[in-house]
Amino acid sequence: MTQTAPHSEKREFKTELKQLLHIITHSLYSNKEIFLRELISNASDAINKLKFDSLQHEEKLEGDKDWKIKISIDKDKNTLTISDNGVGMSRDLAIEQLGTIAKSGTRAFLESLKSKGASDRPELIGQFGVGFYSAFMVADKVAVVSRLAGDPPDQGVCWESDGQGDFTVETVTKERRGTDVTLHLKTDEKEFLDPYNVRQIVKKFSDFIEHPVVMDVEKEEKKGEKTVVEETLNSRKALWLRGKSEVTPEEYTEFYKQIAGDYAEPARVVHYTAEGANEFRVLAFLPAHRPMELQWGDFKAGLRLYIQRVLVMERCEELLPPYLRFVRGVVDSSDLPLNISRELLQHNPLLGQMKKNITRTVLNNLEDMKEHDYDKYLGFWKELGEILKEGVGRDHANRDKLADLLLFESLKTPAGQFTTLAKYVEAMPAEQKEIVYIIGDSREQVEHSPLLESFRARGWDVLLLTDPIDEFVIPSLPEYKGKKLQAADRGEVEEEKKEKKKTKDDEKYKKLFDYLKSKLPEVSEVRLSGRLKESASCLVAGEGEMSAHLERLMQRMGRVEETAAGRRILELNGEHPAVVALRELYEKNADDPRIESHGRLLYEQAVIAEGSKIKDPAAFARRINELLVRDARA
Repeated sequence: MTQTAPHSEKREFKTELKQLLHIITHSLYSNKEIFLRELISNASDAINKLKFDSLQHEEKLEGDKDWKIKISIDKDKNTLTISDNGVGMSRDLAIEQLGTIAKSGTRAFLESLKSKGASDRPELIGQFGVGFYSAFMVADKVAVVSRLAGDPPDQGVCWESDGQGDFTVETVTKERRGTDVTLHLKTDEKEFLDPYNVRQIVKKFSDFIEHPVVMDVEKEEKKGEKTVVEETLNSRKALWLRGKSEVTPEEYTEFYKQIAGDYAEPARVVHYTAEGANEFRVLAFLPAHRPMELQWGDFKAGLRLYIQRVLVMERCEELLPPYLRFVRGVVDSSDLPLNISRELLQHNPLLGQMKKNITRTVLNNLEDMKEHDYDKYLGFWKELGEILKEGVGRDHANRDKLADLLLFESLKTPAGQFTTLAKYVEAMPAEQKEIVYIIGDSREQVEHSPLLESFRARGWDVLLLTDPIDEFVIPSLPEYKGKKLQAADRGEVEEEKKEKKKTKDDEKYKKLFDYLKSKLPEVSEVRLSGRLKESASCLVAGEGEMSAHLERLMQRMGRVEETAAGRRILELNGEHPAVVALRELYEKNADDPRIESHGRLLYEQAVIAEGSKIKDPAAFARRINELLVRDARA
């Protein structure tokens, strides 16, 4: 029970509080709920201070070791009270710490311990001394009743302010040590008198606080009979603070489902403590399937960031690169610098070091899963590999690690099975100098492409890439272990160049090809092919030019009009009967109109083979029909 004592006085704040409070309550915090987190954190600090101090001064405990933080709701008085049995404050400390903005008792306490050379300092949350004033976001008056541990009951203090420039302080009697912070809520803030809302805020921000956060709640034991019981609101189960051997798989799964909103077990648990100059703990999870929220436009990536078990950021995007946005989990740091509101991180090199450490560890775990639990990794890859690929183009520092994580279908792997770049290189024939790949809409389309005929004939494997993102990712991986990556539909591989040099057909076809180029404005060049064995024609992009597949993607996105399609190179197979017949027809009569018609047919069949649409299907059908009629009458 608290009684008023005669020693009372009114004081002004030591700073321009009215202006500063306006900033704090209207600009500093983006979420009003934060006030409860701040007051609970302050209460936790007060308990930790006393626990540490009592190691040398046990008498300060006054026989009370039942550590807890209690929240009390009084709807009749429109008040919300947060109480603790921590170290408390004397009258002078209340004036000094509550009467001066940014006068942090926590910071002063730590500095005091540091100056004394204390090595085993308690873990404290507050660092800036402004969290207390967030109470004025929801309250038009705040009363603090406190007594310093070890002081007699009649040396308590009552500090009150409406946040308008001054405060009153008076000596009171307080039987129990510690601090009671009572908020007289504004008329439009009655939501904080709802026990359910209070419970949810505690669960959100302070669920893992070391000390129990309790509240009296009504329970109906028998019909019509209600009793009031003290209930603990926070779980206090901060799994990341325990060793891996102390946590069961069931506990990991339960925690993952809680923070990720998932129904399945995670594919991998990443649990470790980073030690050194910047210590922090990580408990992260790799999902077994693509989270539903990744389909939503307002999806937010990032790990939960805690400081001494207190949630300070729900999704900290700065802790992981975007291509690992599927990772869920928590990071708890004891000394990561925050800005004054704790909601926005400072641009600090420590954060970059944490990101680098966590990224490296996640990639190492993925590599380990690929090597030692391939079936699980394969399931992960099928769900999330497309996202992981983004890192090849975005994260140069980890490009080699990411390249080793990539899985590919290929000509030599059955449908649904995969190979890796390492296995591909290991199986390459001695004469093969490049890693060959082709990109398209589906395996069915690309594996039947005429562009692969020469590789099949040589017995070479070709990577079959069918994810839309491959067009943007693979160019960022110019080589792997000294082997250049070469697109089958762009340029020529070394063996094809050698094969073309052996032929003497260039002069035979030069005039025909010049003629066809003049009649086919869609192509930039007509040339003999070193890659075709069975088909008569194909289209390829020049080095640095947009491939047909990329062009189709850009058209779907509205980036390129179909009428603005690029001009590719038409390659003809000089040994194919259709091409030979066309050359003979040209040599017999260069003005024969069939030459242009047949040349366009060769071009159009190449367009169809690459998966694109011909511009005039009716004209294509007419040319085919003319050939059928001519053949039937021959």
